[in-house]
Amino acid sequence: MAKFDLDLFVIGAGSGGVRASRISAGYGARVAIAEDRDVGGTCVIRGCIPKKLLAYAAHFADDFEDAAGYGWTVGPCTFDWPSLVAAKDQEIGRLNGIYKQILAKAGVELIESRATIVDPHTVSVGGRTLTTKYILVATGAHPFCPPIPGESLGITSDEAFHLPKFPQRIVIEGGGYVAVEFAGIFHGLGSHVTIVYRRSPLLRGFDTDVREHLTEQLQRRGVNIKLNCEVNAIEKGAEGSRVARCNTGDSIACDAVMFATGRKPNTSNLGLEEVGVQLGLSGELVVDEYSRSNVESIYGVGDVTGRAQLTPIAIKDGAKVAATLFGSKPSLVDHEYVPTAVFSQPPVATVGFTEEAARTIYPDVQVHRSVFRPLKHTLSGRVERTMMKLVVDGATGRVVGAHMVGADAPEIIQGVAIAVKLGATKAQFDATVGIHPTAAEEFVTMA
Repeated sequence: MAKFDLDLFVIGAGSGGVRASRISAGYGARVAIAEDRDVGGTCVIRGCIPKKLLAYAAHFADDFEDAAGYGWTVGPCTFDWPSLVAAKDQEIGRLNGIYKQILAKAGVELIESRATIVDPHTVSVGGRTLTTKYILVATGAHPFCPPIPGESLGITSDEAFHLPKFPQRIVIEGGGYVAVEFAGIFHGLGSHVTIVYRRSPLLRGFDTDVREHLTEQLQRRGVNIKLNCEVNAIEKGAEGSRVARCNTGDSIACDAVMFATGRKPNTSNLGLEEVGVQLGLSGELVVDEYSRSNVESIYGVGDVTGRAQLTPIAIKDGAKVAATLFGSKPSLVDHEYVPTAVFSQPPVATVGFTEEAARTIYPDVQVHRSVFRPLKHTLSGRVERTMMKLVVDGATGRVVGAHMVGADAPEIIQGVAIAVKLGATKAQFDATVGIHPTAAEEFVTMA
């Protein structure tokens, strides 16, 4: 008789948990996964996918406007928020079903209930007690709201996807991914948007040129940005409106206040601390290079850990846990030169070191930067500018960072990331023939 009911029990059916479950089952492991919300996690259900769909919708405003420069006459246009929300919900429902099918086909038991850890080899879920050789925590994270007066009058990205009425005026507090992406969405769909950010410029942690360029481009588009400012209270206004009170003394009347002030790992009330699992200062699950916690049988992947909150990271880490535990392939996590994108308007994409970080590592850093008007806008008349930048280790010539703000940046940087990951030099970039006329060719012609 087997010592345990299962070989692996996964808590959380997001991108990382699903990948780990499916691959582990493929190795022959007996696997069950618990999820008390829709299957797919933050990315599929209330993050990357629905947000990108809304960003597509918002971009049509630019397309209609730009068409005039190319001889098109576009008639009166109207936008219907409930129709977009319904179409988005239908697609998310379809994806939820696909994820359930993936688990079923892999032979993974899906338990649609909340699970808690009883001891290092036991979980309680749906009125059942199950023993398991290993436990994988992949519970993700949730939006954080600052504890200010009137906090309950605000919304987060979770609620923004399901607003019953489109806000004609919205205040977004924060300056990271979520803030600038939703600023572009709501602005493009016709809302008057104000970003309130306690630092300057936007996108802390990104290259300074990227941060400054995006901030400028958003302002050119008409997004109102208040830097070195934060909301310290929210009050009810007339007819269901809101008033955001700022520490600068400003009061902003609006229809919604959205907090985009970071995310906290979902580690509360899981039983982690009770079984001796170490948590970090923000409540994150502390794991080693194999994604293992200090309790030998308990692992963690995805946003619940202190690693980069990126879906591809969670997916790769989940696969590596499966290979380590059941594939006889102990697999270290490799988070060097991870590309990322911000689907703002214009979008941002980057891979490797910022100029600032590179200067702390390499004695000689060479920087190549280009700002230009894309060919499309020579006729559209749009004032938007694209910025591209390469950061090079002067001693070896290796490109250690590539950054872009502008149309198609995520698509372009994905290809550039392969070269950067492989250690390509600036000379090799220069020796590559560009595709003309494209914005991407600037990366191989930059002097």
